[in-house]
Amino acid sequence: MVYAGLDNPDNGAASASGKRRRRTVRDIGVVLFEGFSLLTAGVIPEVFQVANEICVARSRGDVLYDVRFYSADGGNVACSSSINVWTYACDARNAIGFDALFIVGGEGAQNAARDERVVGWLREVLPLSEVVKPIGEGRLLLEAAGVVSSGQSHSPNGWPPNPAGIADDDVHEDADRYEPAKTALMLVKRDLGIDVAREAVGRLSLNGSPIVASVLSDSSTPTRAEKVRASARWLKENCGRPISVSEAVRVAAMSERNFLRCFKQEIGVTPSEFLLRTRLEMTSRLLAETDSPIDRIAKRCGWINGDRLAKIFRKRMGLTPSEYRLRTRGSVPSDVSELKGPLTT
Repeated sequence: MVYAGLDNPDNGAASASGKRRRRTVRDIGVVLFEGFSLLTAGVIPEVFQVANEICVARSRGDVLYDVRFYSADGGNVACSSSINVWTYACDARNAIGFDALFIVGGEGAQNAARDERVVGWLREVLPLSEVVKPIGEGRLLLEAAGVVSSGQSHSPNGWPPNPAGIADDDVHEDADRYEPAKTALMLVKRDLGIDVAREAVGRLSLNGSPIVASVLSDSSTPTRAEKVRASARWLKENCGRPISVSEAVRVAAMSERNFLRCFKQEIGVTPSEFLLRTRLEMTSRLLAETDSPIDRIAKRCGWINGDRLAKIFRKRMGLTPSEYRLRTRGSVPSDVSELKGPLTT
């Protein structure tokens, strides 16, 4: 199967007159090498493939994405997990520009940076490409081609002119997977709209990442209140995971000091208190409506273990989770905003 290519979805859409019109094609390139990271490379075609499928399902005549992999010789290239991916050859004589060019990372990046076939090809295609995204060790190839990252950040709805259109990575443990997804989703959002980008995020289960969440803003210049509300939604949607307030700060794309102040003004409580109350509400419902063991509920609600849940629950509710279950079966408040007491960390 060709990922996100024209061999997959139909490249024409029926107009009102019954005639088919040509869709705009966005050319997406992904540079690979022996030992590349499949984790970083795999999410790129997935995002564009899903965007293509959504367009076809909605019978829209917008852009489609044609994703192609490139390597020094072409043919099969093995990733660090020994899985082969078919590629086109990097031929500087027939260089073309890309709407977006991704250069993946991995343990083979240093060898690839010494391969003149790849480096020479990059020197030709980089000036012709709109957006260039190095991932992790992929920066070594850019440096070998005589290009360094500008460090310039992109707005969700626009891209700077070349050659400064080199997207800079955020420093985060999930960046290798989510940064390329973020860049791909920014293109999808620009070309097809935020609804398609959101649906793609949902289908690919990427909504747990604060890096990706920052793309799904309705406006390129959201107000502080909108940023805070978006971070509150993210906390509520992800409260079942061991998340931290620092991740919500990244979602809001604000300084920590401003975020904490604005969150209290907009929501009425601190982010930590909001997260704690959200988890207590979820825990209360599961205790009342299910027979799941306390330990399982604790893990599902982000408490890590039953002991931590019991300690916080007793302090806030005045009784143990087991006692609460016995007393409130079938009668659970819709929220726990009335709960009082000091914040327990």
